[in-house]
Amino acid sequence: MVEQREMMNKLKEALGNNSVIMGTKETTKNLKLKKVKLVIIANNVQDSVRKDIVKYSELSETKIEDFDGTAKELGIMCGKPFPVAVLSIK
Repeated sequence: MVEQREMMNKLKEALGNNSVIMGTKETTKNLKLKKVKLVIIANNVQDSVRKDIVKYSELSETKIEDFDGTAKELGIMCGKPFPVAVLSIK
């Protein structure tokens, strides 16, 4: 519970600083360029997407945290009217 709260605090701070990258494609691209510090993945993301994100996160030595909620809930947390399966923080 404490970890989830810390992750939400990091996310809110990053949203305020405009340093959040939303979406699988953009996150993957920025992982390859090693421009990402943290990746957050919703619990209902497709296995193939999760595998790709994990692979590129390992290559760039970037930490991954699992969001304890769906992509729709993650989108709501970000103030978006659409699901967000994967996001990253610069």
